[in-house]
Amino acid sequence: MRQDVKKIRNLLKQYAKLKRDFTAFNQVSSPSLDGVSSHSSRNGTESRLINYVDLSYQLKEVEDSLNAIDDPQYQFILHDYIIEKRFSRNEACQQLSVSVSKFNYMKNEALHAFAKFYSDLTV
Repeated sequence: MRQDVKKIRNLLKQYAKLKRDFTAFNQVSSPSLDGVSSHSSRNGTESRLINYVDLSYQLKEVEDSLNAIDDPQYQFILHDYIIEKRFSRNEACQQLSVSVSKFNYMKNEALHAFAKFYSDLTV
């Protein structure tokens, strides 16, 4: 069970990185499409567009899973503590008015809630 929690946490950390990459990709000027390609393989523009679509699809799956969680405390833990890293563990405990052991329990429950919604989307 501990390995599952680590996998989920790593997925959310990867989500934060993907979101930064996606933002950086959006800030690059739009490529212009060539009229006729002189070769049959993919050109750079096609590859960038495919990568863009793939990134946006991955982000949407994670965001849909995060939005499906009803508990505001779980959302705080997942978004503000794990993804955005706005708070240290002690600060998060203070925000939620819980002990460290209770926070760790809630964090694991939040990660499992996310995993349930995420696996429903990706199956």
